[in-house]
Formats: sequence, structure tokens, C-alpha cells
Amino acid sequence: MNTEAQNHGGARAGAGRKKNSGKFKENTKVMRVPASLVDTVKSTLEVYKSQLKSDVVVSLPADNAADITTPIFTSRVQAGFPSPADDHLEGRLDLNKYLIHHREATFFVRAQGESMLGAGIHPGDILVVDKSLIAKSGKIVIAVVDGEFTVKRLHKYKGNITLKAENPEFDDIVISEGSELIIWGVVTSVIHQYA
Repeated sequence: MNTEAQNHGGARAGAGRKKNSGKFKENTKVMRVPASLVDTVKSTLEVYKSQLKSDVVVSLPADNAADITTPIFTSRVQAGFPSPADDHLEGRLDLNKYLIHHREATFFVRAQGESMLGAGIHPGDILVVDKSLIAKSGKIVIAVVDGEFTVKRLHKYKGNITLKAENPEFDDIVISEGSELIIWGVVTSVIHQYA
């Protein structure tokens, strides 16, 4: 039997992570995550880090959002106002239910720049983004390319990926080998104010 003192195990002076170190510049905490969610959590943290580097603000639906219901009319309006008669009233519309289909996977981003004007996305518009949807070719997505946020139309063809602008004054982003691409969600709605 070896009676020499063991030099491993237990706390060692100077061991472990330093406070406020690493990519997040604040204390970290260990937590257990189901194996099936590891990739989702990693991509969310990557987007969070990207958000720290930019002025992009990501918002989540309020937990206690009140119903926002307004009348919706069946009559079409070409030039004028809908008839207030009850026979044209279809019901009431709750904008939370209309715009948010997967509450736990939905977030909002305010658009910046003019690269997506052709898709009806203007600076200052609020984009409703759903992380649970599959980012198929042709969909407008929120992506992080080499640490920078962007909103573009996803185009996949023969293994090549391009993030296409919807304004001829802007270049498309061709994802080359070595580029880091994270698709963070699919844009499902655009809230645009005219006044």
C-alpha cells in the first residue's frame, strides 16, 4: 500500500476560473441542460454574445401580456371605412394570438438599415421572429454571420448558402468556408408604422 500523500483532488490555490473572466465578462454559473437542448442553448448564448457587441436589442413577449382585442370586419375596404353594422363584424382579433404562435420561441427585433426594403422591412420596423421554425430556403431569417447580426432572405442551392438582400444597393452575403453562420430564427411578421 502506498502511504505517500496524494497531490490531486480537492481545492488548489489559484485553480478554477477567475471572476469576471471569459467571453461574458461577468460571473458564470454551472447548470445542467437536457442533452437535446444543448445546441439550442449554445446558439442562444452565441447570439447573446453577438448582441453584446452590437446595438441590436432583442425583446421577448411579456409573460403577463393582456389580451389586445379589436374588432375585425368581414367587409373589404377599398376607399372608405367599414360599415359599423354588426352584420359585418367577424369577431375580435387578439394580436398576441395572431402574431405569436410559439410563445417560448418568439422574440422581437427592431430592424436597422435599408437592405430589406424590397421585402417591406424598413428601419425601425419590429420583426416578430420564431426560433422554432425551420429556416428553409426563401424564408427571411435573423442570422449571425461572424458575430454580426443581419436580417436577410435565406437562399440554399447545391450546398451553397447565401443571405440575400432585398435592395439592389446592398450586396448579398455569401457564406464561405470558414465563415461562422448561426440562423437564430425565421421572421414571421413585420410591424410597420405608417404614421
